Amino acid sequence: MKKLLQVFSKAGFDGFLLMIGIMILLSYFLPQPGMVKKPVSLEEIANVGVSFIFLFYGLRLSIEKLKAGLANWKMHIVVQLTTFLFFPLIVLAFRPLFINNGLELLWLGIFFLAALPSTVSSSVVMVSIARGNIPAAIFNASISSLIGVVVTPIWVGLFIASATGDFDATEIFIKLILQVLLPVIIGISLNSRFGAIAEKYKKQLKYFDQGVILTIIYTSFCKSFSQHLFEGFTALELAGLAVGMIGLFFAVFLCVGLLSHLFGFSVEDRITVLFCGSKKSLVHGTVMSKVLFQHSTITGIILLPLMLYHAFQLIAASIIAQRMAQRKEV
Repeated sequence: MKKLLQVFSKAGFDGFLLMIGIMILLSYFLPQPGMVKKPVSLEEIANVGVSFIFLFYGLRLSIEKLKAGLANWKMHIVVQLTTFLFFPLIVLAFRPLFINNGLELLWLGIFFLAALPSTVSSSVVMVSIARGNIPAAIFNASISSLIGVVVTPIWVGLFIASATGDFDATEIFIKLILQVLLPVIIGISLNSRFGAIAEKYKKQLKYFDQGVILTIIYTSFCKSFSQHLFEGFTALELAGLAVGMIGLFFAVFLCVGLLSHLFGFSVEDRITVLFCGSKKSLVHGTVMSKVLFQHSTITGIILLPLMLYHAFQLIAASIIAQRMAQRKEV
């Protein structure tokens, strides 16, 4: 148990998930601070924080390392197709079960989760624990984040209008370029000068990321609770959502494992494909929600499936990684 708790801690499962729960409770019982507009709002602070998250992310991305990681291209293609094609298509297949019964917003949240890039830190940690291909994991997690800046808004944009009745593609993509893409490009361009400093203080930058995420979650749920949006869902429906997230994780995990076996990947490469292909990024999900669902009261609902999936993927992946680490070398 102690060893498992250490794994959770390395993957970010320590006090951060507890703080997420506290932010949700705080937004329910004390929503006023999250709704204040003057002199400065928490939402505006979070918007600025989003840009800094992607700036610091770009600072830590080395073009040379990305180029070096291109060698194992077949494995990279499998991971990225799983992340950005297979995942969304699975959720898209279940859309008929959600429309016309008041659950379309919930489905949109699940689809938003499915369209997100893979998580960086915890994917690499799990691959390391399971004794997989760590350089390939770092490459895939990094390139996934860059692809997600473009692909996630395109996927989600196809369904925002039908679910919310409000989607201005031009405004969203301009905000996406200014708030997300431009900071990443600036960060990458400054990598040679300040990349080492960013790596040195990556622990402090992680706390900064988490602070911005908690602010976004708090303000998002303040809006949703103030509009009584969760009152339309029964406890059974929310429990079904949790079970569905567990099922989604295992469905993708098993299918990706079968696919990597068919391609004849080595054990180390299969481990990398399994963990990078089945995980989704809470960091990118929360910050992208600020762009895609700007000024919207539904963001709390949109983020709910992601938070449930994030919690479960850490627990399940930690246990699986520990089991894989115990395998005997052939």
